[in-house]
Amino acid sequence: MSLFNLKNKSFLITGSSKGIGKSIAFHAASHGAKVIISSRKIDACQDTADEINDELGSELAFPIAGNIAHESELIDLVDKTNKLLGKIDVLICNAATNPFMGSMADIPLDAFDKVMNNNVKANHILTNLVTPQMVKRKDGVIIIISSVGGTRGSNLIGTYNLSKAADIQMVKNIAVEYGQYNIRANSIAPGLIRTDFAKGLWENPVIHDNYTSTHPMRRIGEPDEVAGAAIMLASDAGKYINGQTIIVDGGATA
Repeated sequence: MSLFNLKNKSFLITGSSKGIGKSIAFHAASHGAKVIISSRKIDACQDTADEINDELGSELAFPIAGNIAHESELIDLVDKTNKLLGKIDVLICNAATNPFMGSMADIPLDAFDKVMNNNVKANHILTNLVTPQMVKRKDGVIIIISSVGGTRGSNLIGTYNLSKAADIQMVKNIAVEYGQYNIRANSIAPGLIRTDFAKGLWENPVIHDNYTSTHPMRRIGEPDEVAGAAIMLASDAGKYINGQTIIVDGGATA
């Protein structure tokens, strides 16, 4: 059996109607998993689920809307996933927000709180909602999509980077606490990836050209190039990787 086989595995992926989350969902399903497509708008979730199911010729993707900003909706998301799929083997926290670009000295406090609540607190809540069943089964995987920004400073997206550094630390804590129950927690730190979320960076010609001109591969990344790391971490191929952060940036931080 392939180390990457995900048959009979159930995935809950936040922020999966587009971008990196959508790519992870598609490739997880293509390896046999059943996946929950979740974002704020049910129509977007349904469209993505339909696209995946049509392409794979099997009903493996299921839409459930949920806003990570509200604890009640996170609870509802987990409850609906358990009822629909029977369990959650793999939690992937991909949804995030970045409402402000500029100096941390200028960010409004409500924007600061929004970043921390959505990018850190929501992941903490989801982790606490899924770990009890994983402990009972003595099996589970938690993956948080962080950012290479979490490993470095920035004068443009400093608060976002701060939240992503917290995510990197969060998986270390989860690994230490829950490793004894065969629960693995890791993060993936992408560099600049061609997603709607990062449009403010890669559509800016100055930022794009500055980034690619000194980049070892002379280009930005694509969502599928991040998905591969997630599939590895979620499968038996990554069963002894725990508490780590995999940087997927094409060598930008080399």
